[in-house]
Amino acid sequence: MIEDEQSEVLAEAPVERKSRKLLVIVVSVLLLAALGAGGYAWKVRSGHAKPVAVTLSKTELYLPLEPAFVVNFRDDESLRYLQVGVTLMSHDADALNTAKSADPVIRDALVALFSDQKYSIISDAAGRANLQAQALAAVRKIVKARIGRPGIDALYFTSFVMQ
Repeated sequence: MIEDEQSEVLAEAPVERKSRKLLVIVVSVLLLAALGAGGYAWKVRSGHAKPVAVTLSKTELYLPLEPAFVVNFRDDESLRYLQVGVTLMSHDADALNTAKSADPVIRDALVALFSDQKYSIISDAAGRANLQAQALAAVRKIVKARIGRPGIDALYFTSFVMQ
C-alpha cells in the first residue's frame, strides 16, 4: 500500500510543475502587456508621441547678449584682450526665449571658446568667420538640449576689438 501511495504522489508532481510553468508564462505576458501600455501612456502624456508644430516668424528676431564678452588670452609675446559683442538671430521666438533663459550657460560656453583663441588666427577675417561658426554651433547645442531643435539661425559679432 505504501508503494501505491508513493507512486500516486510521484505521478501527480509533474502535473503540478507544468501548471506552474503555464502560470509563470501567463503572468509574464500580462506583466509585459501592462509595461507596454504604461510606456505608451507615458509617451503620450509627456508629448513624445507627436511632434510639436513650431510656428516661425517671417521677420527676423534678435537677441543681443549683453554685456559684451571681455576675455583675455595669451599671445606669444604678451597678454591680449578680446571684447566681442554678440547678437543671436532666429525666426523662432521660443528658441530666443530659451536662449535668454539659458544666458548664463551660453555666456559660459562662449567665454570658454573666446578665451581659447590664438591672436594670430583670429586677427584675420577667415579666423573671425571660423570663430563665429564655432560660437553659433555652441549656442545651437545648448538651445537644442533644451527644446529639441537648434532654433538659432545666425550669430553676429556686433563688435570685435582685440588689444
